[in-house]
Amino acid sequence: MEIEARLEDVTQRIAGVAEKAGRETGSVNLVAVSKTFDADMIQPVIDCGQRIFGENRVQEAQGKWPALKEKTGGIELHLIGPLQSNKAADAVALFDVIETVDREKIARALADECSKQAKALRFYVQVNTGMEQQKAGIDPRETVAFVTMCRDVLKLNVEGLMCIPPADEYPGPHFALLAKLARGCGLEKLSMGMSGDFETAIEFGATSVRVGSAIFGTR
Repeated sequence: MEIEARLEDVTQRIAGVAEKAGRETGSVNLVAVSKTFDADMIQPVIDCGQRIFGENRVQEAQGKWPALKEKTGGIELHLIGPLQSNKAADAVALFDVIETVDREKIARALADECSKQAKALRFYVQVNTGMEQQKAGIDPRETVAFVTMCRDVLKLNVEGLMCIPPADEYPGPHFALLAKLARGCGLEKLSMGMSGDFETAIEFGATSVRVGSAIFGTR
């Protein structure tokens, strides 16, 4: 299947599940995860009308997205991988949305850079719903307090929560937990669901899904 057909298939599946769940048309955004793929692979997806993309690494994104964004207006670029504070300046300069805020040090670095660069980014707090030691994300029990600090003290525009459930568990309870935490924070946006589980995520209220291999193929 060609990349354009795979994109159409994913788009139709998103719309179908959203409709079945009683969601409004267009209530779920597709973030096409283009990490590890070069500009030649990404351009056909842009040509099909896709405008929201996700990247894992700042340095990799710097190598391809400035030219792609210059070529096509309206691109919205999301950072969906872990961010080190020494890369905060570069991340703020390139990305529109950062989905992986998970500790005070990085939150403060991002707030400082947004102020310095006079940029108004949107942010998601990443929650480690499975409390996995090797995975990034804030402890679910600390989420409400952390979001409050980010918004009220640092003045970050936190618009939602993000999670990556444990690979070996059914994701439903993790998506349900993220939705519950978001309600407790007064947040409406939920970034959850990837190629293997985005339909389940939509059933649990995802407002954006991060899909890579189902569109671009295996890496």
